[in-house]
Amino acid sequence: MRDVRKFRRSFRYAYEGLKYALATQQNMQFHFSVAVLSLVLAIVFKLPKTEILFVLLAVTLVIVCELINTAVEKAVDLAMPDRHPLAKIAKDVAAAAVLVSAVFAAIVGMVVFYEPIDRLIRQAGTAESELTPGLIWTLIALVALTVIVAQTRFSEKRLPLRPSLLAAVSFAIATWIALLTANTLIALLGYSLSILLLFVLYDKQSRHLPSLAAGAVIGSAMTALAFYLV
Repeated sequence: MRDVRKFRRSFRYAYEGLKYALATQQNMQFHFSVAVLSLVLAIVFKLPKTEILFVLLAVTLVIVCELINTAVEKAVDLAMPDRHPLAKIAKDVAAAAVLVSAVFAAIVGMVVFYEPIDRLIRQAGTAESELTPGLIWTLIALVALTVIVAQTRFSEKRLPLRPSLLAAVSFAIATWIALLTANTLIALLGYSLSILLLFVLYDKQSRHLPSLAAGAVIGSAMTALAFYLV
């Protein structure tokens, strides 16, 4: 019985650590969101078990490294409140572990999801639609107007989540590029530029991660919906 209580207490402490990291570390929130999205896509695309295991391995490795990085940062801050070269080295090495795991996860994602995304884009390219340049720009403007209205509503209600206008427009344009060209490489390049823009906005702390994600989802979803309805 004592061993059971000890195990439950250890499990509770571990759960509290995970909750703390998710609640306080923005990088952890980003990695966790990407992990959930990757697993959802793996289910939607009906990937083989082996590829799903690779996705699970990649996302688990990133989250574990981020947890270790958080623990190292807090331990170093406790042991060395003032700035010290060795403290900087410890934090930099821990952050490097996260970077290496994230690069590995990105490579796994590109290898695993390339073929399903390629099939999806080619199927979208074969769909018949009567789209003119003027209509496309009008629909992009509609996305921007929708986000502006949403920002106004959230601001009036003093809610923290306000979708990013730049994220919405950039992902709307990237989605149009993907759907109109029906070329996976061009689509990935377009989305890569949009993701780089998100990193710039996030790095400058002009927008929080949920706002950027909300803008990206709104822009992509509205564009895809308009493409199939028009």
